[in-house]
Amino acid sequence: MEASAPGRARRGWRRARAAGSPLSRAAMVLVVSALVLWAPPSVGYLDRLPRSAQLPQDSVKIVGSPNIPENSTAQITSTGSLVFQNFEESMSGVYTCFLEYKPTVEEVIKNLQLKYVVYAYREPHYYYQFTARYHAAPCNSIYNISFEKKLLQILSKLVLDLSCEVSLLKSECHRVKMQRAGLQNELFFTFSVSSLDTEKGPKPCADHSCESSKRLSKAKNLIERFFNQQVEVLGRRAEPLPEIYYIEGTLQMVWINRCFPGYGMNILKHPRCPECCVICSPGSYNSRDGIHCLQCNSSLVFGAKACL
Repeated sequence: MEASAPGRARRGWRRARAAGSPLSRAAMVLVVSALVLWAPPSVGYLDRLPRSAQLPQDSVKIVGSPNIPENSTAQITSTGSLVFQNFEESMSGVYTCFLEYKPTVEEVIKNLQLKYVVYAYREPHYYYQFTARYHAAPCNSIYNISFEKKLLQILSKLVLDLSCEVSLLKSECHRVKMQRAGLQNELFFTFSVSSLDTEKGPKPCADHSCESSKRLSKAKNLIERFFNQQVEVLGRRAEPLPEIYYIEGTLQMVWINRCFPGYGMNILKHPRCPECCVICSPGSYNSRDGIHCLQCNSSLVFGAKACL
């Protein structure tokens, strides 16, 4: 992007080329503020203000970019600010602001370049991972498959109002040798509970209690209560146990915190946001749901998902 302003001062924006895929997050607005310096009424320019300079109120002129039309991703405002909207990860990169100005009418024109590095970022992928075991029908029985579907339906409905979703990660049936009961069939379920992507629909609410971590914590409590209730119901049951039932004490839970491919956390490079998943810089990559970008000297783009 480049722009010029009336008079003898010119300001332009240019972006270094970057590559990547669209960023599937809510609209992100990033503003690079304009810098103002004194100028005669007929000259406009932008720069840092020297300590020795005097700034008469009737001599200030702010240069924008009327020659660049607005679009859906970027614009330069009348005050000289660069604004991004509907930000995409491919827009990450180095942006250079070019300035030509005269500190005074008598001095020669000076040039200045200001470079800004703009990074896309995403919230970490938070989710809970659960494992649970059930006494099962024979491993080749269709009843196990039907039970699995029913269990996922119940769990999904349980957390739906919290804008969370349940995903089955793994389901296996094994014959397990018990110390006193001999061989028995058991189902091993592994499933995750994650926050729904807010771009798929309206946000559940705007207050602090609707943060992803808060909603996930409530969903975790509901699921733990559900499995505890199964134990209580079986304890009050007078009839023989059903063929498929939850094995008490087998529910286990792990809190997972990962970045999406192409993103990673780096407290040294981004100390103001140590827990943010920031797009991987050239020279690094993240190929899967890891936490950090790994070094890759052959990677020349932002957001690399492989080291080629």
